[in-house]
Amino acid sequence: MFTLTHYRLCPFSRSIRLALDELGLEATLVEEPHWEWRSTFLALNPSGELPVLQLADGVTLAGVYAITEFLAEEPPLPGAQRGRELLPRTREDRAEARRLIDWFHRKFDREVARDLLNEKLYRRLADPHAAPPDTELMRALRANMRYHLGYIGYLADQRRWLAGDELTFADLAAAGQLSSLDYFGEVPWTDYPAAKGWYVRLKSRKSFRALLADRITGLAPSHDYANLDF
Repeated sequence: MFTLTHYRLCPFSRSIRLALDELGLEATLVEEPHWEWRSTFLALNPSGELPVLQLADGVTLAGVYAITEFLAEEPPLPGAQRGRELLPRTREDRAEARRLIDWFHRKFDREVARDLLNEKLYRRLADPHAAPPDTELMRALRANMRYHLGYIGYLADQRRWLAGDELTFADLAAAGQLSSLDYFGEVPWTDYPAAKGWYVRLKSRKSFRALLADRITGLAPSHDYANLDF
């Protein structure tokens, strides 16, 4: 049994939650208000970043990169479903999957998700009297979002999944980011049918059910957040 320290709308945490479920690995979830920079959490991960995965033997893995690579290791981890691999077999295909993982965990996060979540959620949680979201910044973030959705649509038109024929960590990295923003209705799916089709297939998987059940107290999700036919 693993313990995953996470926050329910943290995109990186969500990608690892999806991966654990896809691999058939059980984990106890411990929610951490990481914007509070609590000393107990900093003792667990001095960077103050989520997620953190603790193994049954006491080993602690900090950050989405370390956890992703750990989960991808061979042979399959104890209790994991055999036959399910989230990185491709060939070096070339693994390189492409890792390129896209990096794209979503770094580029998409930097250009869209990080500031959008801060404007819509984290500032409000840290200070209930915080000013409304910055309209100019939100306009820029939404424009960036469209660029990324266009790229996702391009990939989805060329391949069965984003990195190739099989579901990989690249899909889960993208889904972690987009599902967090979809909670607020910030993803213009109807304008990007290929990207929407890819997301519908992911959203319909068993691993997505727990994410779609997530709720923030006092902040209801968008109308179609949990709707599989949207």
